[in-house]
Amino acid sequence: MKSTLLTASILFFSHFLFGHQGSISGVVKDADNKEALAGAVVGIESLNLWTTTNAIGIFDFEEVEAGEYDLTVSFIGYETKLLQNVRVKDNETVTLQIFVNPSQIDLPSVRITANPQLRHQTISSLDIQTRPINNSQDILRSVPGLIIAQHAGGGKAEQIFLRGFDIDHGTDVRITADGIPVNMASHAHGQGYADLHFLIPEMIEKVDFRKGPYYADQGDFATAGNVEFSTKNKLDKNMVKAEAGQFNTYRMVGALNILGEKQANNGQNAFIAGEFNLTDGFFESPQDFNRINLLAKYNFIPGPNQSVSVSFSHFTSSWNASGQIPERAVESGLISRFGAIDDTEGGSTSRQNFNLIHYVNDGNSLFKNQIYFTKYDFELFSNFTFFLNDPINGDQIRQHEDRKMFGYNGSWTNDSKFLGKKWTTEAGVNIRFDQIDDLQLQRTKNRTEVLESLADGSVEETNLGLYLSEQVQLSPKLVADLSLRADVFRFIYQDDLTANYDPASETKTVFSPKLKLQYQVNPKIALYANGGYGFHSNDARVVVRQTDRKTLPKALGYDVGAIFKPIPKLLIDIAFWQLDLEQEFIYVGDEAVVEAGGATRRLGVDASLRYQILKGLYADIDVNIAHPRALDVATEESFIPLAPTLTSTGGLSMELANGFGGSLRYRYVGDRPANEDNSLTAEGYFLLDALLQYKKERFALHAGVVNLLNRDWKEAQFETESRLAFESESVSEIHYTPGSPFFLKGGVTLFF
Repeated sequence: MKSTLLTASILFFSHFLFGHQGSISGVVKDADNKEALAGAVVGIESLNLWTTTNAIGIFDFEEVEAGEYDLTVSFIGYETKLLQNVRVKDNETVTLQIFVNPSQIDLPSVRITANPQLRHQTISSLDIQTRPINNSQDILRSVPGLIIAQHAGGGKAEQIFLRGFDIDHGTDVRITADGIPVNMASHAHGQGYADLHFLIPEMIEKVDFRKGPYYADQGDFATAGNVEFSTKNKLDKNMVKAEAGQFNTYRMVGALNILGEKQANNGQNAFIAGEFNLTDGFFESPQDFNRINLLAKYNFIPGPNQSVSVSFSHFTSSWNASGQIPERAVESGLISRFGAIDDTEGGSTSRQNFNLIHYVNDGNSLFKNQIYFTKYDFELFSNFTFFLNDPINGDQIRQHEDRKMFGYNGSWTNDSKFLGKKWTTEAGVNIRFDQIDDLQLQRTKNRTEVLESLADGSVEETNLGLYLSEQVQLSPKLVADLSLRADVFRFIYQDDLTANYDPASETKTVFSPKLKLQYQVNPKIALYANGGYGFHSNDARVVVRQTDRKTLPKALGYDVGAIFKPIPKLLIDIAFWQLDLEQEFIYVGDEAVVEAGGATRRLGVDASLRYQILKGLYADIDVNIAHPRALDVATEESFIPLAPTLTSTGGLSMELANGFGGSLRYRYVGDRPANEDNSLTAEGYFLLDALLQYKKERFALHAGVVNLLNRDWKEAQFETESRLAFESESVSEIHYTPGSPFFLKGGVTLFF
């Protein structure tokens, strides 16, 4: 009897407390192409409730008091939409299908809330279209504070700099494309090597970036930050683009819808796209650079609240390079700044990707399953030291690998109420397996003759990552996110230069806790604080041979900052940060290998300003200051070579209603130490780039200029000890790759 009374009492009070509540759920779509929009901001302003749409455009508000409410929907590059008098009834769910129209970016409509998800910063396709872009690597420059440098003929992955790091080709920034890892672990040229040239710039929909090691879904290499590229799911129109520029530069791009409008209305979209790029480059020795890209993608909706994406891409590239030249050779008149000591450098690479992603939304839960496969080949010829080691044949080396990569990404995201608070739980798993054959380092001559094999073997590397994240709305103004990630690595290396089959192996585990807090002071100001661990892995060949080296060096980071809008048209984001690493990797040019260094600390400030001058006219400035130092060494020898200390980017961007658009943008990098005692300086630079375009319904015209002022500048710089053919003694000094002179390129696009 007591039990019956207790049950009845619980049911009665539950009805009394919650019976006058309902819910709102819906999906946000592009009004033109009916594509679901992930990351749109949806809010009930009168209740100060805000959320973002998930990966398939769905949002929901649970336990909303019965009544009428106005809903606001906003998304960068779309008109803000107001849905008035949405009626919520007791114990019922209001289901909405919301279509928003593409529009110019409107900063006054950008909202500041306590939702940490709203800090994920996105570079939209509009941003990409209003900047001079030669390849997908160039889009990385749009990430505030991120600088890139090419030093091997245009086909090699660019050198990356971010938050006081010389990241080499990707050691401390994680890069993905549609969820597929771009960074190559245990790569022939360098750990974390990230080559984005397999993406067609016109097919990129957006680029999300986050700084610091604070995100549980990001594992290996995500210390300074991570960058996520997403390709289009649907073409708005078929297109053909033709471009031509100085230095015998030619480029063709085409994209074609395969299915008709009827299938598109039924939720099916398929397209193919291709790119061909050819240039001799601005060096005296022609680069003979060529690149071919192909992409095929199919998206469909197999059932309610589901989506499937299947894609295949193919990329191949080959080139010659003039390499890094010594300052003394240019100053003496031996060569010009666009000349070469060894113009037989260069390489070739190819990559094929298969990707399958399935989303299903089940009530308050979103499930993601992704499988991918990558086939990758790489061959690079370099000569950093000329005749230092071999006065007869020279010091040319060949690096080569043949890789297969298999992977799975799965996640479950759930919204719930507990103790009167809203909780968002995300649990996920990442599995990656790399099979690397013919992992070689050889001494060669003229790219044809092998003089000596320095390393030859195969690697099997497996990474299992598990993570759990709990985000709780502690109050309407305060949100906390606590997460934990665990990664297990298995390294196996077989040295083929030994007589016996005797693979060496090593297994290591690392745990990475993280915490994020965001507090909304008022509708104009939000404060945030982040802290957490990340890591980068070491090369498998180092792990199994040199057990005294760190296998998974940890990074510990902190960010404290604010986002605020002092006036409706001005948005400012400023962060003070610190990042400590257990161990750095140091590039050794004369051996073309990476060696482990010691612990380091970086302190810095990142400041971003976005201002809407007029409708369709925007200004932006990013300033990034860093103080990088090596620890546990003498102060006078604690400088970190090539680590940037002051960088800034910004400019004006325009998109007018009459079809005209474009940008005028600057890049600034300050002088920085080139070696540990700061006795050599890597010179900074200031550059202007410009783009002008005119777009109508059926066609578009554009012309872009890189280095508008035609400055002489050094794009990549290293302290290297080298010897020229006629020299009796070696010299240690700055070796560099010259940056592009004034480079004009124009083109026409036809839409049909």
